[in-house]
Parts: sequence; structure tokens; C-alpha cells
Amino acid sequence: MKSNTINKQEIEKFSKIADEWWNPEGKYKPLHKFNPSRVQYIKENIIKHFKVNNKSNPFKNLDILDIGCGGGLLCEPLSRLGANVTGIDASEKNINVAKIHSKKNNLKISYICSSPENLNLKKKFDVILNMEVVEHVNDVNFFIKKSSEFLKEDGLMFVATLNKTLKSYIFGIIGAEYILRWLPIGTHDWDKFIEPIKLMKILEKNSLKTKKINGMKFNPILDEWKISEDKSVNYIGIFVKV
Repeated sequence: MKSNTINKQEIEKFSKIADEWWNPEGKYKPLHKFNPSRVQYIKENIIKHFKVNNKSNPFKNLDILDIGCGGGLLCEPLSRLGANVTGIDASEKNINVAKIHSKKNNLKISYICSSPENLNLKKKFDVILNMEVVEHVNDVNFFIKKSSEFLKEDGLMFVATLNKTLKSYIFGIIGAEYILRWLPIGTHDWDKFIEPIKLMKILEKNSLKTKKINGMKFNPILDEWKISEDKSVNYIGIFVKV
């Protein structure tokens, strides 16, 4: 029997609110708040790893795969930096939203409705993004295995998710979903959160060496997210294919 990473309930949940992707005050408001810090972090680390000197078009000739791309919130800024971007998502509605929005903005981004294990592509990528995805899939081990097959040797994989701590339950679920209403109730399942050490072991089993892991922390005074050393709730890791 073929393994499958798609969690149908998760896909249906996000498909229902797909029209909200590009509304900065809508149901995806937290991701819009996240995005500047995420893009800057990705940009800085790609430039450093690949020793990029082209400041005006830094991602020229780089192939980037965004897995679980949603409506294209990361695909579009990376495309503007010069990358050849492919975005995949298991929700057809998300992919249609992403296609329409990129077309409106005259961006050449390849969007495909697929999961990694069903992706029919022969090419490999310099960078793969798995951002806020692993906490929504059925089988993290298999998901990382199939994702890593599309990464070039010495390529980078970015993985962002939530730590499995009491603090992440309080802030990531009780606070974000029930009190602040940043996210629809039921967006996250704490049982699917994963500790950094467990994630690292899964990636290392798939020939992905840990480069570094940082936390992401919200500053309520400045109303913005910043990269930090506090990994107790949100964190992001960079891994190199060896």
C-alpha cells in the first residue's frame, strides 16, 4: 500500500478559507505578520550559503520549491528576488488562488496541485521550503523523505513549525485561536507539534545535516515577529543535503 502524507481533514479545513489568503486582515493575518521576517531570514541564509554577489537579482538561476505553498505568500516575494519558483499544495483551491494572484502581479511561478510523494517532476531544486507544514501532515518521516528527494546535493531545506511544549499549547493554541482569535479554532493540533531534536533526527535520517535552528518570537509592542533564540513556541531550521 502506497504511503500518503495528505491529511484530508487538514486540506478541507484550509480549502474552506482559501479565499482569505491575500487579505492581510483576514484569517491568514498571522502569516502576513510572519512573512517579512521569514522572507528576510530565507534571503540572508540563501545568500550566505550560495555565496551570492548579485545584490540586484540575488536569486537568479536558483530553483526553489515551496511545499504547502498555500496562496503563494512566500512564492511571490522569492520570485521577485529572481528565483525560479515552483509551489505545490494538496489543496486545489489554494493553487487556483495562487495562480490567479501571481498572474495579476505578472509573476512567472509554476503552481502544481500535489503532495511531495505524488509530485511528477524530474528536476531537483537548490532550495526547498517546508514552512508551517509538518504539523499538518499524516506522516512526518515519509513527508521529509519524499521532500528531500527533490533537493540537490548541498541544497538547503528550510523547515518551520511549532515546538511541542506547554508554552506552545498556551500561546499557539489557547492564545492564538481562542483568546486573540488570530487563527480559526482548530487550526492546530498540539499532538502534531514536534520538538526540534525529533525533527533534526528525522531530517538527518534523510541525509539532511542541521545547519542551524532559530526561534521566532512575536513582539506585541512593535506588532512584529523577529528571529530569536527562543525556540519554545515557533522555530525554523536550516538543513543541508549531504
